[in-house]
Amino acid sequence: MIGRTPRRQIYLPLGLYLLFTLIPFYWILLFAVRPTGSTSLVPWPITFEHFDKVWTERSFATFFQNSLLVGVVSMVMTTLIALAGGYALARFDFRIKRGFMLALLCSQFIPGALMLVPLFEIFAELRMINSLASVVIAETVFQLPLSMILLSGFIKNVPYVLEEAAWVDGCGRFRAFCAVVLPALRPGLIAVGSFAFVHSWNHFLFALMFLSDQGKQTIPVGLATLMGADSVDLGALAAGGVVAAVPVVIVFAFIQKWLVTGFSAGAVKG
Repeated sequence: MIGRTPRRQIYLPLGLYLLFTLIPFYWILLFAVRPTGSTSLVPWPITFEHFDKVWTERSFATFFQNSLLVGVVSMVMTTLIALAGGYALARFDFRIKRGFMLALLCSQFIPGALMLVPLFEIFAELRMINSLASVVIAETVFQLPLSMILLSGFIKNVPYVLEEAAWVDGCGRFRAFCAVVLPALRPGLIAVGSFAFVHSWNHFLFALMFLSDQGKQTIPVGLATLMGADSVDLGALAAGGVVAAVPVVIVFAFIQKWLVTGFSAGAVKG
């Protein structure tokens, strides 16, 4: 009979790992709410002067709106297109299916930086440079392969006989999909959507390359503007980092149970 593992052997390493993980976050929060010039390791007295500075003087209110717009639109477009493509991969057999899946997988090995020049040329021809639409399109394109693979695996876990039963009852393919398959895909859709939102929210390169007007920049680029060549305003930079992290923390706090279920279920079948 195998004896029970002492709790200290479980909680001690987990506690050390949690401490190691939370220290950087505490350090950022400390600089964000600590008065300028203070060296105390305890944030007291608490001040919000750095948040006021980045939100008003450094245009973070505009950056936040732009990032939110890019993140939400990219999430919706990625989820809808990946849902259609994932359904086709899961339910239909066609001649180039294996080659198409291989191409999707291989595309994940291509860094986004390698595609900056051709994308810039394309958007320049379409007169989309300095437009948030160019960032949205680029983010959607680069997130589609992984999203389609995940959703196709998730759709394969939904028994095909359920759709066939709906067809027998008089439903068309689209209506059967909406009534039978779509409700079972909620964890997968939440996982893919949250991944798309967080990736778009945090991505730096596309916004830096395609947007030149400061009024159209996103939060990652805004954070870079807080670091000068000779000096760095640590308080403002920390406050901007907290502002950038809050939406991501909120998203993962509400969807964590669906996120684990969605990614694990989508990986069962490829």
